[in-house]
Amino acid sequence: MEDTQAAGTTSALCEFVHRLSFDDIPPRVVEFSKGLMIDWLGSTLAGRGTRQVEIIDAFSRAMGPVTGLSTVIPTRRKTSPYFAAMVNAAASHVVEQDDVHNGSVFHPATVIFPAVLAVAEAERKNGKEVLTACIAGYEVGIRVGEFLGRSHYQTFHTTGTAGTIAAAAAVGKLIGLDAVDLNHALGTAGTQAAGLWEFLRDAADSKQLHTAKAAASGLTAAFLARDGFKGATRILEGKQGMAAGMSSDSDPSRLIDRLGSRWATEETSYKWHASCRHTHPAADALQVLMAREKLEAEDLHEVVAHVHQGAIDVLGAVDVPQTVHQSKFSMGTVLALIAVHGVADLDAFERFALHDPRVAGLRSKVRMEFDPEVDGLYPKRWVGKVSVVTTRGVRRDARVDEPKGDPGNTLTRQELIEKAIRLAAFGHAATEQETRSLIARIEALETTSGSLSMLP
Repeated sequence: MEDTQAAGTTSALCEFVHRLSFDDIPPRVVEFSKGLMIDWLGSTLAGRGTRQVEIIDAFSRAMGPVTGLSTVIPTRRKTSPYFAAMVNAAASHVVEQDDVHNGSVFHPATVIFPAVLAVAEAERKNGKEVLTACIAGYEVGIRVGEFLGRSHYQTFHTTGTAGTIAAAAAVGKLIGLDAVDLNHALGTAGTQAAGLWEFLRDAADSKQLHTAKAAASGLTAAFLARDGFKGATRILEGKQGMAAGMSSDSDPSRLIDRLGSRWATEETSYKWHASCRHTHPAADALQVLMAREKLEAEDLHEVVAHVHQGAIDVLGAVDVPQTVHQSKFSMGTVLALIAVHGVADLDAFERFALHDPRVAGLRSKVRMEFDPEVDGLYPKRWVGKVSVVTTRGVRRDARVDEPKGDPGNTLTRQELIEKAIRLAAFGHAATEQETRSLIARIEALETTSGSLSMLP
């Protein structure tokens, strides 16, 4: 398809989504999107049984139908599309292993796939329709996150805000809204968009609610628009729209950046460590440094992570973590796990983040320091730089320009499959055979027709 030439507006995005067809999407982007779905599936299965997801699921059981056409993936129970999207979105975000787009600082999978798959299952959409809708959601959500800018992320969790728009765009595409109704859907989504970082200071559970509500509210907005419900037509750029209330550095040109030729979907990064993405560059750099210098945890007197301001804004709220989830937002805990145990995976967090005295002791030796170079490259690039001073008084430095999982250092398909199997096993939500069966369905998605059930 040709590039969209309209101004950077909500309506320009809606026109792009309306005109997008499966045949417009390069095959490499389709393949990449299936990798993203495999990765998301693992995170969703890993969320089974977590306290936050259990509470949201209990709410959905109390308030929603006890049967329906859409699957709550971790437990296999059926309910309405709205509540399936809500629970699956919460489940896929809780273990901090879902994907992220660097430039927008946005986790697309956790809000887009739950909403689209829940509706596709209920309305018997085929695989090509699903893939097209999901990619439309990625393209819109990433650009909205970029449009809202760095100032937005200082206070707002972009996955909750831009994610609501992304889910509405994706579901709207799936159910066949035209450009006008898509515009109404985005308007209704934007007026519901929310998500504040304050929860980190209290080890609160809001992060999973952000994704649950983004997926469910986006779905709601699309269906209301299908039935004639009107939304603000300039919800992004209007005088009292999202940018006006949530950003001081918004840039409308980012909304239409090379629409139809730049496929932002394939810029998405996978997570390797089971922690906030802001910790990953420094974690990779510390792994490099310790291997190169043949250091052990006991050799470290001081560890400095040289970071961008966004990392300080998010991670600086956590001093001594009170929960496993909060520990994933503690630079000291993550680097201590890397130094002491060599990994910061799900098992390491569960076993050692709160209860290992060696981790606690090293955590107090870690600090973050603002780095102008790293900050200048962020958010397009997330560079990792660390310095250590050994117990012998020797300073050593290391740098990683592309953390593992970034597009230039991405996970192979085999690594994605193995990761999904590990995550499913962690959540006791699926056997390896069941997980492989689901992955096979995803790999063949564009050839499927009829109901897209995610049940094994």
